[in-house]
Amino acid sequence: MDNRKKIVLQSTILMLLVVVIDQLSKLYIKTHFFLGEEIHVMGNWFRLHFTENYGMAFGIELGGEYGKLMLTFFRIAAVGVIGWFIVKMAGDSSQQKFTLPWTLILAGAVGNIIDSVFYGVWFGYDTWFHGRVVDMFYFPIVQTTLPENFPIWPGEEFEFFRPVFNVADAAISVGFIMVLVMQSEIFGSGKNKDKEESNVTSEGANTHE
Repeated sequence: MDNRKKIVLQSTILMLLVVVIDQLSKLYIKTHFFLGEEIHVMGNWFRLHFTENYGMAFGIELGGEYGKLMLTFFRIAAVGVIGWFIVKMAGDSSQQKFTLPWTLILAGAVGNIIDSVFYGVWFGYDTWFHGRVVDMFYFPIVQTTLPENFPIWPGEEFEFFRPVFNVADAAISVGFIMVLVMQSEIFGSGKNKDKEESNVTSEGANTHE
């Protein structure tokens, strides 16, 4: 098996693994919790909280029936593009390391697409493509009231981290962070290389003088 096929196979296995974990966790919450139910896993800062949304990651919504359809079709199109992109990167030795984060992003998108396309019919509350995405992980690590003299939102309740999310959301976020870190490392190494070449050129010019 050549290296490209090996990387594509590894990416496929990773994607399926993330999707399976995502769906199992969602199905468990969907079938064992009532909407809005919450249990404390580790004190107050890690909870399982069953909520659903029609929108994007972390409960962000795109309003209306047509907004939901647009979002679902956009996700499906994005999955196709990302899948093609991963196969292309797998054949380029300089880009192969990016297949891991983009596979995580792809897996997260597929996980949420399954909810959007099928859950409405599977659970009998809506039609195809109008399912609600199941979220459950809630980390309100900091819950406080901001002081009255605070420059932003004085005297208001503040909570970090407020959004409730799922495994698919986490995979997408980790993937994007990895891409940003890798890109910054590439740009940083490129600048250092240019600087080193510039120093060598300057030293050579000084030697000739």
